[in-house]
Amino acid sequence: MLKKIFKFIVYTILTIIALVLVYLLTERILSRISVNESENSEPKNITMYVMSNGVHTDLVFPTKNEFMDWSTIFPFENTLGKKENFKYIAIGWGDKGFYLNTPEWKDLKVSTAFVAATGIGETALHVTYCNAIHLDETTKSIQISEKQYVALIDYVENSIELGSDSKPQLIETSAQYGQNDAFYEAHRSYSIFFTCNSWTNDALKSAGIKASKWVAFDKGILYQHSTN
Repeated sequence: MLKKIFKFIVYTILTIIALVLVYLLTERILSRISVNESENSEPKNITMYVMSNGVHTDLVFPTKNEFMDWSTIFPFENTLGKKENFKYIAIGWGDKGFYLNTPEWKDLKVSTAFVAATGIGETALHVTYCNAIHLDETTKSIQISEKQYVALIDYVENSIELGSDSKPQLIETSAQYGQNDAFYEAHRSYSIFFTCNSWTNDALKSAGIKASKWVAFDKGILYQHSTN
C-alpha cells in the first residue's frame, strides 16, 4: 500500500513538472512569434509606451490629447495626492487580490496565488499618473496612428466595469502604491492562460500593433519592440 502511495506521489509530482515545462516552453515559443508585423501606410504621429516593472506591463498614453482626456474617466481626485496636469497615464490590468494584497513578493499568500491562477477571482485596473518616461530595457516607445490609438482607447474602456451610474467603479483601498495611482473594478478573469501581460498584448493585437501570438510574461512583449 505504501509503495502504491509513493508511486502516486512521484507520478503526480512528475506530471506537474512536465505540465509546467510545457507551459513555459509554449509561452517562450508563442511570445516570440510576431503578429501585426507588416507596416501600414497610416501616419504614426502618437507616441505610446509599454512599461514593465520586471513582471507586469502597463500601457502608457498621453494623459490628454484630441482623442481622449483620461482624467475624465480616471479622475485625479481619486489618487492620494490629488495632483493634476500629469503628462502620462499608465494603465494595467490584473488580479484584484494580487494588486491589493501583494505589494511585494514576500506578501504573496498561497490562497492569493491559487485564486489568481485558476481564474476564480476578480480583476482590477491599476491607473498611475506620471510626468516622465525613462526608456530602457523595461520601457519601450511605440509610434502609432490615430486609428490605432482609438482602438486602444476602446479596448481599455471595454475592460472597465461600470457602476450603476455608468462610471468606472473606484476601489476604495489603502493599498495604493504611491500618491498618484488608483484602482478600478475591471472585466474578465485572470488566470495562467490570461495574465496581466496577456491583457497588454491583446490590447496591442486589437489595435493592429506589433505584438506576440500569446504571452504570459512581460519579456515577450518587450522582445517585439526591442528595437524601439
